[in-house]
Amino acid sequence: MPHNDSTIMSTDIRLDPQTLLSAYSQGIFPMADPRGVIKWYSADPRGILPLDAFHIPHTLGQLIRNGKGFEVRINHDFTATMKACREQRADGTWINDKLIRAYTELHELGFAHSVETWWNGELAGGLYGVSLGGAFFGESMFHRRRDASKIALVTLVNRLIERGFELLDTQASTSHLKRFGCIEIPAADYLRRLDSAIRKRAVFD
Repeated sequence: MPHNDSTIMSTDIRLDPQTLLSAYSQGIFPMADPRGVIKWYSADPRGILPLDAFHIPHTLGQLIRNGKGFEVRINHDFTATMKACREQRADGTWINDKLIRAYTELHELGFAHSVETWWNGELAGGLYGVSLGGAFFGESMFHRRRDASKIALVTLVNRLIERGFELLDTQASTSHLKRFGCIEIPAADYLRRLDSAIRKRAVFD
């Protein structure tokens, strides 16, 4: 997901699963700078997509109802999805090989997930993120075909609602995400919501 962040540590960091999950539980996430140095970041205000106010634009809703063309898969090729997110960013990327290895390990442990849209057997779009309790932290999304990432987002939200999640963290808000109901809230409010969400038992898979 897009970022509007402040750096809170300027040195390279540990990315073992326990450290990563501890950071997420405190509203902190890692990114690599242009030199490849990974730092911790936070955001204030914080972007969230309220699950009870999620809005599907009309034309996208029609496409989904028609059900033609796209196939949606969950956790089918997590690493390929993450690499595609890295390749999509024309302005440089905060995703490097070390982060891909770290999140792939989280995926293998059941804490990181991908929602993928496929077209004619090829990966056309998708997103990935981290789940912890009843919180899902959206990290990045991409598309190679129009509407592919949007369909992945709708699938993600439906899954989170069905499985009792409370919080979808987008880290920041953009005009694109605002079309779906994304808002920004003060960091203090976000941390209160996060504390409640991670205490809840919810299973993504």
